[in-house]
Amino acid sequence: MFNGDSYACAHALQKQGFDVIASCRAQQDVEKLKAEGLHCIQLDLADTNSILSAVETVKAHTGGTLYGLFNNGAYGQPGALEDLPTDALRKQFETNVFGWHTLTQAVIPMMMKNGAGRIVQNSSVLGFVALKYRGAYNASKFAIEGYTDTLRLELENTPIQVSLIEPGPIESRFRANALAAFFDFINLNDSRHEAEYLKQKQRLESETSGNKYTLPSEAIVEPLVHALTASRAKIRYRVTKPTQYMAISKRLLSSRMLDKLLSKGG
Repeated sequence: MFNGDSYACAHALQKQGFDVIASCRAQQDVEKLKAEGLHCIQLDLADTNSILSAVETVKAHTGGTLYGLFNNGAYGQPGALEDLPTDALRKQFETNVFGWHTLTQAVIPMMMKNGAGRIVQNSSVLGFVALKYRGAYNASKFAIEGYTDTLRLELENTPIQVSLIEPGPIESRFRANALAAFFDFINLNDSRHEAEYLKQKQRLESETSGNKYTLPSEAIVEPLVHALTASRAKIRYRVTKPTQYMAISKRLLSSRMLDKLLSKGG
C-alpha cells in the first residue's frame, strides 16, 4: 500500500543522501521502486511474520543498526460506525495501529545500539478531530496519537526522539484505497445513510480531492527531514491549513461549537 507521500519522501530522502529502505505490501510495487533505484523490501503491516521478516532484512542491510523509522502505511475504512462490523475495525487497527507497534517495537533495540534514532509517525488531522463516516480511521489515528505521546515520554531519557506529522488533505492514493475498503464492508442499499454514502462514493471516486487547501505529496518531505535531522525535533508537525485551523479551533471552541463546525465536513 505504497501511497503518494511515502513515494515522494523515499525519493527525496535518497536524493539528500539517506540510505533509504522503502517498503511496500505488494511485490509489484517493490519491483517498481527497485527499478527506480530505491532499496525496497516487501512488508505487510497486517501480517506479523511479514513485519518481522522485513526487520531481519533491515538488520542484514544495516549491520543491525537503524537510525530512522517513518511509519506511514495506513488506509481509511469509510462508513458509519453503526454499519461497520467489528471485523472492519479489527482490520483497520491491524494495519494502522498494531502493525506500527510491531514494527516500532522491533526497531527500538536497533536504534539503542546505534546510539541515536528518530521515530516519525504520520498521523492526520483526524487524529485529533473527528469527521462523520470516517469513524474507523478516526479511531485508529486517535490511537496513534496516544500511542506516540506515550512512547515519547517513555523514551525521553534515551537517544531516540519521537515526532508526529499531522497532515490534512494531501494528494495520494488514499481515496482509491478507501474506496476499495468501502465496498468490502458497506452495503449502500441497506443503510439509513444511503444518500450520504453515495456522496462519499462520489468523493472517493474523484481523481483529485476538490479541496482548495490540498497539497501535493511533497508537502510531507520538509517536516519529515526536519524530524529526522534537527537537533531537537518538533513533537508535532501540522501540515496544511485545515490541520492548523483545526488545532486552533479545538483549543478555542467548546465541544458543541466544534461539533457544529465538523458536522459541515461529513
